[in-house]
Amino acid sequence: MGSILSTIDQLYKKYETNCPFKLAKFLGIHIVYENLGKTLGYFNQFCRIKIIHINENTTEHQRMFICAHELGHAIFHPNANTPFLKKNTLFSTDRIELEANLFAVRLLFSEQFYNDHLNLKDAVELYGIPEKLILNNL
Repeated sequence: MGSILSTIDQLYKKYETNCPFKLAKFLGIHIVYENLGKTLGYFNQFCRIKIIHINENTTEHQRMFICAHELGHAIFHPNANTPFLKKNTLFSTDRIELEANLFAVRLLFSEQFYNDHLNLKDAVELYGIPEKLILNNL
């Protein structure tokens, strides 16, 4: 976990944002929106080109979490064949999925990034993330 937290700190210090879309752009990672059916998103790398795929049928807030999760894969597991992020994988015991979830939750919901307009309950509802996942990772 220390590596994940220090990576988030380094990213924030360097780019002055916790927005996963902006971070992806700064890191040269392409984002593609497409109809993925029930799949929320996935990350792949082809010929050294990193791509985050996001289901175009998701809400803006869901896309924020999906992008953060897949950014975690891009940073920590760039050569892994990551499984598709589906709603039921949020509770995956697979190490790389857990790391990507931890990265996303800590990136988006760390205390330094909260504002007066968004509390934990609202974040859980807007982003569609199980509250247990957030509470276990903050």
